[in-house]
Amino acid sequence: MSALPQPLALAQPQASALRFLTAGSVDDGKSTLIGRLLFDSRAILADQLDNLQARAGGEAIDLSLLTDGLEAEREQGITIDVAYRYFATKARKFIIADAPGHEQYTRNMVTAAAGSDAAVVLVDITKLDLGAPAVALLPQTRRHSLLARLLRVPSIVFAVNKIDALAEPGPAYAAVSKALRVFADEAGIAVAGIVPVSALRGDNVTTPMNTPWYHGPTLLQVLEGLPAAQEATAGDFHLPVQYVAREGQGRGDQPRVLWGRIAQGALSLGDEVQVFPSGERARVTALRRAGRTIDQAEAGQSAGVVLDRQLDVSRGDWLATPGSLQAHPRVEATMAWLDTEAATVGRKYWLRHGNRWVQARLAAIHHRLDIHTLETVQAHTLGVNEIGQVSFDLQQPLPLAPYERNRVGGALIVVDPASHRTSGALMVQAGTELG
Repeated sequence: MSALPQPLALAQPQASALRFLTAGSVDDGKSTLIGRLLFDSRAILADQLDNLQARAGGEAIDLSLLTDGLEAEREQGITIDVAYRYFATKARKFIIADAPGHEQYTRNMVTAAAGSDAAVVLVDITKLDLGAPAVALLPQTRRHSLLARLLRVPSIVFAVNKIDALAEPGPAYAAVSKALRVFADEAGIAVAGIVPVSALRGDNVTTPMNTPWYHGPTLLQVLEGLPAAQEATAGDFHLPVQYVAREGQGRGDQPRVLWGRIAQGALSLGDEVQVFPSGERARVTALRRAGRTIDQAEAGQSAGVVLDRQLDVSRGDWLATPGSLQAHPRVEATMAWLDTEAATVGRKYWLRHGNRWVQARLAAIHHRLDIHTLETVQAHTLGVNEIGQVSFDLQQPLPLAPYERNRVGGALIVVDPASHRTSGALMVQAGTELG
């Protein structure tokens, strides 16, 4: 038997809720896996279970129907849109996003990954050539893993599914695990675990397998121990203004409250802030949160800020620690292109950064990433689902930050001005300094 990887050390369960997505190729068993988690954790309502049993007609329940809620999904047997489900164990609460596996719906996977703490990438072991000297992974497995890393999903877990379909699963799991680790090392992906499972039977999903070739944790145990992503509460304060409201009814002298979700840092009463892009400064005289007055707010929280003087602040502006934001007239970024119409140098698009929309021109496509070899190749356009390094010239400067340090300051979406489709996702490169 081939040498097996060392079992993953079992981490202590975390208190905070975990948001995770499932990704992978079509028919890898993503919806069935989520159905298994819901079924085993008793998160299915009695009427749902009765309906599934009635449709099964005495056969095994099709657990994938718990997430494939659209009629078109049930008819075609594929996931089209992202389905969110919730369940809890004694140790933790979970929010699951079931992302589509088909290339046509990669944009939905990007949407789900952008707010996730972890990604469970399913690998259907029955689709791989296990007799090859080196097991080759499917393109969607590589693409979804790369997108999860680019979108700064903190923890990536590979679930090797359908292990029950093999006569000798031990050597096969060892070979696939080796291929996944080689790919992860080349791509710079920190693997949180490689877990063999059978979503259909439930082996090693919530119940440990009784096998001599794997003694590691179940998938659920891995998920219970993963950390939830936290925005940086240390360092400079940054808040993109989403909404400006005036307190009280019909009185012009009432203070204005600047509402938004803090992107990084913390804010306290008496702190001095600077408005971007005007550069005006003021001090914080009051903070609001969830209908009450507070003394401090930090990254990840939504808060209302009252300043000691009236300034021209509107949706799309930023409040920040004085001197911490710098205006950037150009975006240097990694772009995941999601539109069927190719990205073309010289064309104008709308970009959204925080809560501000700006017009921009695609100035250059420096190269494209070959997901099979992980090498960069020269490119003049980017087609659907391709990833590349690009530059955009902005009509108005923006306060950008490297995406690896700040999801809000370093993320932009690209919108086609003619069709209004979301065409791409931008992650600002490291080296873009805040000033």
